[in-house]
Amino acid sequence: MERLKKAGQLRPADAKEIGWSRLGVGFEKLDRKAFDPENAYQLIADLGVHYIRLQSGWQRTEREKGIYDFAWLDAIVDRFLSQGQEPWIDLCYGNDLYNESARTYYGAVGCAPITSDEEKAAWIRYVETLVGRYRNRVKWYEIWNEADGQWCWKHGPNAAEFGDFTIASANAIHRADPEAKVIGGVVSWIRMPFLKEMFERGAADAVDAISFHRYKADELSALQEIRALRALINQYNPKVQIIQGESGTQSDSRGAGALRGGSWTELKQAKYTLRHRLLDLSSEVVFTSHFSALDMIEALNGKVGDQKSWLDFGYFGLLHADFDQDGMASGTYSPKLSYYAMQHLTTLFRRDVHAKDLPILRRVKESPRVFGYDDSSSQFVMLGFERDNGAQALAYWKAADLMQETFEGTVSLELAGETREIRLIDLMTGTIYEIPEDMMSREGSGVVCLKNLPLTDSPLLITFGDFAH
Repeated sequence: MERLKKAGQLRPADAKEIGWSRLGVGFEKLDRKAFDPENAYQLIADLGVHYIRLQSGWQRTEREKGIYDFAWLDAIVDRFLSQGQEPWIDLCYGNDLYNESARTYYGAVGCAPITSDEEKAAWIRYVETLVGRYRNRVKWYEIWNEADGQWCWKHGPNAAEFGDFTIASANAIHRADPEAKVIGGVVSWIRMPFLKEMFERGAADAVDAISFHRYKADELSALQEIRALRALINQYNPKVQIIQGESGTQSDSRGAGALRGGSWTELKQAKYTLRHRLLDLSSEVVFTSHFSALDMIEALNGKVGDQKSWLDFGYFGLLHADFDQDGMASGTYSPKLSYYAMQHLTTLFRRDVHAKDLPILRRVKESPRVFGYDDSSSQFVMLGFERDNGAQALAYWKAADLMQETFEGTVSLELAGETREIRLIDLMTGTIYEIPEDMMSREGSGVVCLKNLPLTDSPLLITFGDFAH
């Protein structure tokens, strides 16, 4: 970066200033009181994300049959709305008033409300009551969470069974609020057999969108998977949209949950965040939700009366947290590197940005910086974007294995007919750079080559025109 001239620094904007965007963050597990939300609200407003994923908590809300206490959820929904953010609600989990197994599992996680006619009816009443309550405040409702895994459908995943459950729940949502949008699927990754069997039951005609979760260290297959999901949905209902509902990784190798055991660090987490969210933004997903806002317990396989079973700390948060003796995240939350990286994305990818193919090609040239040549590997990723004002940007990086290497090299890019101001932004630090004339060459016919630009395993962004405001 030392060959470039520093030209400025991104100025983070809060959620109200940014307005709508496709970027979101998870604020899950308050159904199990996994953290104290109070000290997180302002930090999440300052993060600039628009969408906030919540979990509804049937067991927390209905402690006497037919009597609902939504005060805890009201406070969360209303706070985010006041911050200019859009909460969306994942409807879950079981309730020990109606389900014997829910008396065994901490938070009634994965205790499907399908064991009796009474329980089924109680679930539908709960859904209709909740959706009716938040009419005009909440638009998107998601049905259950990762029912394709036994951790969230405890008696064993069954796609046909879950398809019927999805249809019944979706109908209840639409009865309570005909304007509401229903999200089905909610799979832990894109599982074709599970989704196809759900669709065979008619689920694709009952929902407005399908969501998927993605926990993979390698991001290279992400766009192919989304395209395959689109093709599968099109066989049943092309009007159904796609949402990325959970994706993230840990900042600490001690963490429980998905991708556990890897040699994760704050820096690797931040690189992961940038890579995966940029790929989502370049796809057709309506919005993308990063998991999660702050460090907390995983609490998917806890047993009532066995505290150790739910003190399975995950470190997926964009914010550090302390934990009390019961495993609740509390205290003063502090940003990680990934928080700032996400903040740079929200600042840049606000409102009207959409994916756009750009007339740019990689060229391999001699590179004195590496005593050799520019990178020519198949791991090179570049993604184009455009604003409604015509300003454009190119995100690029080398998708080196986060677990085994840190990459620094160079790349040369050939641009056709570009005459606007060109800047390079380091998305990790938010620093804006000018590209000096000696790193540009005129190739004729209005083609410009940017020579030996820095290339790392963390995404950089080249902007053309007023992309960064």
